[in-house]
Amino acid sequence: MQEENEELKKKNSELEQSLRELEIMKSENATLKEYVNLKDKYSEYKTIPAYVIQRDISNYSDTIIINLGSKEGIEVNMPVIAEQGLVGHVISVTDHTAKVQTIVDTASTISCTISSSRDKMIARGTLQQNSTLKATYIPTEATILEGDSIETSGIGGIYPKGIHIGTISQVINTKNITDRYAIIQTAVDFDKLETVLVINEN
Repeated sequence: MQEENEELKKKNSELEQSLRELEIMKSENATLKEYVNLKDKYSEYKTIPAYVIQRDISNYSDTIIINLGSKEGIEVNMPVIAEQGLVGHVISVTDHTAKVQTIVDTASTISCTISSSRDKMIARGTLQQNSTLKATYIPTEATILEGDSIETSGIGGIYPKGIHIGTISQVINTKNITDRYAIIQTAVDFDKLETVLVINEN
């Protein structure tokens, strides 16, 4: 009986190990699938896939660390994207890691465009809410509505034109129309961000 018990315990342990390995394989497959989808979606760019290995959120900054650095061809100012849209850009590199300033960081400013009307404005990180930006410098003649899609304008030298940023969730009208602003809900959910692509050639 005891021998049989030991044998069953051993088999159980082996089964658990196989199950764990299967779960790991499933997880790796899902990540690979995500990379393939990303690559297909952004096929016009030359990109390098990377993992998010660390997240740093404080009162003033919101940055992530990815698992690639200068040895893998990553350089400062390279744009970083996810399947849903824009993540940010590289601000510093070591041999095998890079720090990315996300678009929700308070120091982040992006020149962007309303996809439908092509009106331009500036979006800034707020940190008040994790996945929102504040859009200002909206032209007085521009019609801006909740649900409008926002993308990069290509002005400013870092981000290529046409990368999805998010959608307008709220328009705040002020007494003076030149001071009105809008809240952009980012397409990327920064809390769940795991895989990204670094654009290394426009």
